[in-house]
Amino acid sequence: MGFLNGPKRRQEIKCHPKPSGVILGAVSGMLLRVASPIDPNIVMVISFPGDILMRMLKMLILPLIISSLITGLAGLDAKSSGRLGTRAMVYYMSTTIIAAVLGVILVLVIHPGNPKLKENLGEGEKNDEVSSLDAFFDLIRNLFPENLVQACFQQIQTVTKKLEVIIEEDINATSVEGLVANITKEPEFIIKKSLQFKSGMNVLGMIGFFIAFGICMGKMGEKARLMLEFFNILNEIVMKLVICIMWYSPFGIACLICGKIISIKDLEVVGRQLGMYMVTVVIGLIIHGVIFLPSIYFVIVRKNPFTFFLGIFQAWITALGTASSAGTLPVTFRCLEENLGIDKRVTRFVLPVGATINMDGTALYEAVAAIFIAQMNGIHLDPGQIVTVSLTATLASVGAASIPSAGLVTMLLILTAVGLPTQDISLLVAVDWLLDRFRTSVNVVGDSYGAGIVYHLSKAELDELDAHAAKSDDIEMMSKTQSYYDDMKNHHENNSNQCVLTTTATTSTSGNASATANNSVVVDECKVQIMLTDVETCI
Repeated sequence: MGFLNGPKRRQEIKCHPKPSGVILGAVSGMLLRVASPIDPNIVMVISFPGDILMRMLKMLILPLIISSLITGLAGLDAKSSGRLGTRAMVYYMSTTIIAAVLGVILVLVIHPGNPKLKENLGEGEKNDEVSSLDAFFDLIRNLFPENLVQACFQQIQTVTKKLEVIIEEDINATSVEGLVANITKEPEFIIKKSLQFKSGMNVLGMIGFFIAFGICMGKMGEKARLMLEFFNILNEIVMKLVICIMWYSPFGIACLICGKIISIKDLEVVGRQLGMYMVTVVIGLIIHGVIFLPSIYFVIVRKNPFTFFLGIFQAWITALGTASSAGTLPVTFRCLEENLGIDKRVTRFVLPVGATINMDGTALYEAVAAIFIAQMNGIHLDPGQIVTVSLTATLASVGAASIPSAGLVTMLLILTAVGLPTQDISLLVAVDWLLDRFRTSVNVVGDSYGAGIVYHLSKAELDELDAHAAKSDDIEMMSKTQSYYDDMKNHHENNSNQCVLTTTATTSTSGNASATANNSVVVDECKVQIMLTDVETCI
């Protein structure tokens, strides 16, 4: 399988860090807020270039996931794929649990929730409760999509509706008590569940299918060479498109952040009321992203983690601006493969999976938000409920899609699991736009460190695969060379026989003396012809 692991090609344009977009957008947004109220149409015009950036990045998600998973896994045998996947999953689950526990500890120590906050913020909108069992079954259903084309733009979800049961009134009830009972009787409801498709790419289902597709292609060997070359070329084309988008990204990110800051109403009031909640989440994300993740990388890899971070700085900036792990995926690929030299077989498998299920920042955010809502409502959580919050936050973050504001959706699972009021989630929407960017950037950093760790642990196996592939190529080349020499030998023997036949015919018509001369000439010409054929073949 040597054709699967070609030489690493470096792009001419490196993935250089460009934080200017974030700084420019934040400063411009704050300055424009000081001015008089801005017309909504002007805000839309300011945000428009950022919306175009998001659309371009999301446009590349599908071809990038398909080409990267297939080409990455086709270069590994089934045993290596299993080991690589096991290491990645152990890292993902470990860091997610650490993040959730860290969030619980911080929110209990800082205690940002105050019952007086709810008096100032008011009541939130009531949300429908979400069943954990339904969410788990939806996760499994989306992992096995029934239609791949539909999975590109829709995913399935269990929808619960409450239907009122109409009870026929007792027409024979003539007494006052009977009439009063019919009037005051509370309405009864039945719960009806149905499966509906909602808009949004089913990333989990696409990843599941193309992982299996890539592994099967790798087992086919030479038969799948043509198709693998197609996906390799597709991957290179997508990465060239990413290079073009990166030239535009600083301007797009600046417009995204500027437009978002301008559109937030009562930013100062929200900052005062939910300031401690925001501080708790940001402190947790900083501790996890700056201390815990680099420490894990240093302990395992024994290299400077901050040098590694500089290599993925552009991906971190893009995540901060777009608030989407999937949208940042093309940039993360370039940074890891070109700046840090991570093997493509590792990045093409680890990064798409990590962008879907590795949500360290989301797990921390959900744990803090759930306990914050309990504190705000004056509800004391016992140790069992706190453990439930930690575990549910971990599992809910794994099931969260890598799209903006997925944390608010999975938050319903955690609040329902511990019996907390779900309507208070809407109170946190005012600051979610900012916290979503911070936690997404931590998610991307966690995915990148995970790819570096998995590459370090799998490097020996990858080198062994390369050596085995090179040996197989040598044996194949020797076999082809031997076959070529055998064919040439048969060809020479046939030419010699033809020369002898020609000599015999010439001897019978020209006499003995001339026959001898012709014989030597013809044979010599035959020899010269064979030698020229050999030389031309070698050239």
